[in-house]
Amino acid sequence: MTPTPLLLLSTIGVLGAFVCEAFVPSPLPQGSTTQVNGFLDNLMTATQSTPKVSLPADFVVPEPKPLSISEKTDIVEFAKSSAAFVARLGTGAFTLGWKIDSIFFKDDDSYSLKLGPFSIRDSSTVLQDAPRPNEALILYEYDASPYCKRVREMINLLDLTVEYRPCPGARQGKFSQELSERTGRQTVPYLIDPNTGVEMFESSDQIEYLLNTYGPSEDLFDRKALWPITFEAFSIFTSTVVAILKGIPGGKRQPNARPDNEQMKPIELWGYESSPFVRPVREKLGALCLPHKMVSCPRGSANRDKMVQKTGRFQVPFIVDPNTGIEMFESAEIVDYLEKVYTQS
Repeated sequence: MTPTPLLLLSTIGVLGAFVCEAFVPSPLPQGSTTQVNGFLDNLMTATQSTPKVSLPADFVVPEPKPLSISEKTDIVEFAKSSAAFVARLGTGAFTLGWKIDSIFFKDDDSYSLKLGPFSIRDSSTVLQDAPRPNEALILYEYDASPYCKRVREMINLLDLTVEYRPCPGARQGKFSQELSERTGRQTVPYLIDPNTGVEMFESSDQIEYLLNTYGPSEDLFDRKALWPITFEAFSIFTSTVVAILKGIPGGKRQPNARPDNEQMKPIELWGYESSPFVRPVREKLGALCLPHKMVSCPRGSANRDKMVQKTGRFQVPFIVDPNTGIEMFESAEIVDYLEKVYTQS
């Protein structure tokens, strides 16, 4: 299908980053913050060997095509994801304290957005000296939950790397069972910080914890700027609308997903919550119950430089799959790859 000029024009303004969604079966219980000592002994019960997976015989890594809509792109879903970005006011597309440093930046080893004669370099004014976790945090979640979405947006805002463990509908999949065995509940989001030993329920508590532990000093930013996330009624309502618009993504485990997907090594996904290009990949990973480590790359992220140094370019989504050794760009092709490798006939 060829996109119309009107659709292309409407998406140009949002190509830098867009979309998020969510929904949960019932409100989360209150007062669930806990601190667990020695929990690392039980954190990874992965004494089992990683399952074997193989590539399709005809698989070829696609050539990256930045900011383009390919033949495989679902135009309707792309438009919905762009609308979701607008509904959430672009939350998660920029780091806290985002600013433009230069419009004539010259350094091929660092990230900048090149537009004609301009080379736009941006960064965060407040995160340079903020504490960074040594190990990736862990979040039990599912894509459509508005409570989980609030936390994921804060993770992007603070430019953190977090391992997501999908629990479709909060009740399905082995990670949901794992959560039940660990806590006695099947309630998401559930955050684990292996750097401090803290574990907790409650999205509002998690947001405050992340901000206080990995955010900048409060005298460096205005908390009012966080209102699209911290104003709970607004964030839950708009995220629920987005989830309905998107068809409650991640609400069910895909029927033909491999039964051992939860045992796979986490797939590394570079991207950010609101990008309409990243969105289909996140949704597929959630539906297949594949653990994945999201490396946040919103505008102003220090991780954009790391990607340029790693791959020679910046483009999201980008995945590194330790189960097959594949590294690849291109949203629709990544979704197709995941479908072929992590499902059974």
